[in-house]
Amino acid sequence: MATKNEQGNTPVTIKKYANRRLYNTATSSYVTLDHLCQMVKDGVEFVVYDAKTGEDITRAVLTQIIVEEEGKGDNLLPISFLRQIISFYGDNMQRMLLPRYLEHSMDLFSENRERMQSYMKEAMGGMFPFGSLEDLGKQNMAIFEQAMKMFAPMANGQSQGASAKEEPGGNDRMKDLQSKLDELQRQINDIAKK
Repeated sequence: MATKNEQGNTPVTIKKYANRRLYNTATSSYVTLDHLCQMVKDGVEFVVYDAKTGEDITRAVLTQIIVEEEGKGDNLLPISFLRQIISFYGDNMQRMLLPRYLEHSMDLFSENRERMQSYMKEAMGGMFPFGSLEDLGKQNMAIFEQAMKMFAPMANGQSQGASAKEEPGGNDRMKDLQSKLDELQRQINDIAKK
């Protein structure tokens, strides 16, 4: 059932039973969503299967963890961002591009976060680098703002569920979108190198 992840490790298998209980097969114990949340924070890979059907429900469980964390007041997702994400559902073009872009953006954000933590450690022994932290924050915000600006016009310009191929000039629009995506990728790589 479980396949190896990118690091070559087999992820921990979690089974979800009809009574909504989650069972960690590695520790032979029942766990909660809080346990799974901590596993994510600790970098422990896991997959969640419905115990009855064998269906992979990892995405639904991870989404449930996000909803619970947001409900606790740890609001990381701005309302406008959530609205934009919802508006992209049903749009085939967005489904192809947005997940990959968001995943890459989060990878870059994580790298920048590690740099910020390293600046903080260095600051304990010397002057605090406010400028460096501020620059990284601005770069991260610019990445997300560019992404949302790039995708928002298409979401508003197309009718619900219509693909680029159904519109006149759909191929040109797809090429234009790809070139914008390539340019944005280049900018992200330049920011990451700094």
